[in-house]
Amino acid sequence: MKRRNFLATTGLTLALALTATSAAWAQNATLKIGFVGVTSGPAAAWGISNQRSMEARAAWLNELGGVQIGDTTYDIEIVPFDDQKDPKRAIAGLEKMAQDGIHYVVGPNVDDGAAAVRPVAEQNGIMYFPYAFPKELYTAPASNAILGMVANYQSGPAIYKYLMENKGVKTVAFIAGNESDPLSQRDSGAAAARDLGLDVVSDTVTYQMDTTDFTPVLLPVIQTAPDLLVLSGVSPANAPQLIRSARELGYTGLISTETAQDAAVLAEGAGELANGFISVGGASTPELASDAMKEFVTRYTAMFGEYNDESNTKVYALEYIIETLKANPAAIDNVDEFKTTMDTFEAPNPFMVGDAKLTYVGTSSFGQKRQVSVPLVVNEFQDGKFETLFVAQVD
Repeated sequence: MKRRNFLATTGLTLALALTATSAAWAQNATLKIGFVGVTSGPAAAWGISNQRSMEARAAWLNELGGVQIGDTTYDIEIVPFDDQKDPKRAIAGLEKMAQDGIHYVVGPNVDDGAAAVRPVAEQNGIMYFPYAFPKELYTAPASNAILGMVANYQSGPAIYKYLMENKGVKTVAFIAGNESDPLSQRDSGAAAARDLGLDVVSDTVTYQMDTTDFTPVLLPVIQTAPDLLVLSGVSPANAPQLIRSARELGYTGLISTETAQDAAVLAEGAGELANGFISVGGASTPELASDAMKEFVTRYTAMFGEYNDESNTKVYALEYIIETLKANPAAIDNVDEFKTTMDTFEAPNPFMVGDAKLTYVGTSSFGQKRQVSVPLVVNEFQDGKFETLFVAQVD
């Protein structure tokens, strides 16, 4: 009897303990954050970096017990949607987010997708964080989009000026894919170059996005012998092909772009020919990275087996959403509250050393705060990896 009672009591105690543990775990509510972006095709690296950054950070926060916003603790759930770089699918993705009651979405990654979803976002009370550059998305009366990175019309002039002062660049040529994103970036890049006093020797040559032989496309551009060749809005898949073709045609000048790239793709597609290629990097360097940033890289790599330097920037959008909601819990389901909070929002930046802050910027470019503040890191590719060329800041 005593043994039977002991076993019964032990079993009851264990059951109560498990019930209590389950109840404690179940106390956390769920906060769904959406991602709508490209994770397949030539530009897949941009969106994959987004989604993986969000998932790695969410898993980490959940492991720490969740995120407390007001009186409620939430587990973060990332809800992804591959828009395949198709504006129609981007619209479908944001409509799905609206149906799921999601008010905060990261993406899309390209200009036409970000523009296409604007009506859906505004009609359904969704704040979205595109990695797209059209100023009309962030300029009044638009107010639901927040630029998640540094724009090409902010990074381009910084790169050109640096190369003028440090590499003696005097002439520049542009080549762009025949799509709205790269064409827009070419036009703003050429305008910025002229404003700085550079001689733009070519800015009309384009290529189709499915091009496999870039030699005939590049030949007339290379014949202008520019000091700098800018691959406007180039996708990670096309960049190594263009670089290889330019070098094989005998071009020895500098090559740059204002889009982020993937070091592994460059190494595989162009090898040593990509050495010296200049691109916008992630918003962290070894000198700037905090212990939390280093742990994020470790966790990301453990989850996915590799790391993309661009995730140094892509980690920020989720952080800004969560920290802004912490600052004003009423914004959980009311994006107007979120917008009001943005003007005075400030929080510690966990990913940078020192007293760096998370703040919203963009007043100079858009007339309102509709951009996350991340450092402008410009990289140079060397022997399979990116090295920091210089770091700047955007207002």
